[in-house]
Amino acid sequence: MLHVLSLIAPPGVLMPALAARAGAGPIEWLAPAEACDVAATGDPAAALAAARAALAGEPVDVNLVPVANRRKRLLVADLESTLIENEMLDELADMAGIGEEVARITRAAMNDEIDFRDALRERVGLLAGMPVERMEAAALRIRIMPGAPTLIATMKARGAFTAIVSGGFLFYTQLVRRRLGADHDEGNDLEIAAGALTGEVREPVLNRDGKVAALTRLAAARGLTLADALAVGDGANDLPMLGVAGMGVAFRAKPAVAAATRIVVVHGDLTALLFLQGYRRTEFVTPS
Repeated sequence: MLHVLSLIAPPGVLMPALAARAGAGPIEWLAPAEACDVAATGDPAAALAAARAALAGEPVDVNLVPVANRRKRLLVADLESTLIENEMLDELADMAGIGEEVARITRAAMNDEIDFRDALRERVGLLAGMPVERMEAAALRIRIMPGAPTLIATMKARGAFTAIVSGGFLFYTQLVRRRLGADHDEGNDLEIAAGALTGEVREPVLNRDGKVAALTRLAAARGLTLADALAVGDGANDLPMLGVAGMGVAFRAKPAVAAATRIVVVHGDLTALLFLQGYRRTEFVTPS
């Protein structure tokens, strides 16, 4: 199977002399001084290791990508710290004055130190009695991740189905889906009574297994295989989904997640996922 080394950096960083350090293969530029493909010569794994060593310390994401079936027809994206910069449960906790306690549990769950389901129930339990209006107020804090609108718009324009599948809350997945123009969303539903959170999460809880199930179901419903899918996330509950997708990307991920994922993006924004698929910047679609 043919592979290319994908080199992606912040705009203006990846000059030709820097890209040439990745290997002796021909270079194809996807965006000047930002992204290029370098033909992987010899053993692909050895070529990747050598390129990463040659560019160590530089703000360049170096990944190995198969040439076959490179442009994916299904995108399944995590929400928090992926499509948006926030962790919404942490935002709600901050508004309730229990931010540090909840953030501590969030960090442990995302680093796979404690079970996601247990961590979710513990954190939501701390919000019992919170007026539902606080969820709407927290939504005003949402910061869309740079590159997310272009990623969604470009893949949709090329016929891909785009979905948000989150271990976070359905309230926010629905809001961000509408804001970004994605096709579908799934998340956890919080129980509400008398205008306030009860501190309970409705079953079934969408955890790491639920993400894999959603990816598999969405692909099958469109006559696609898992090889046709691109999945992206940052936390431990994303790992199984990243592992089964044809292209699984750890985006600005927790250390344990990055270490366990084949494709890692640290320096680029979410348009890096388009470069990884071989899109040129001139092909990007900017939403109006």
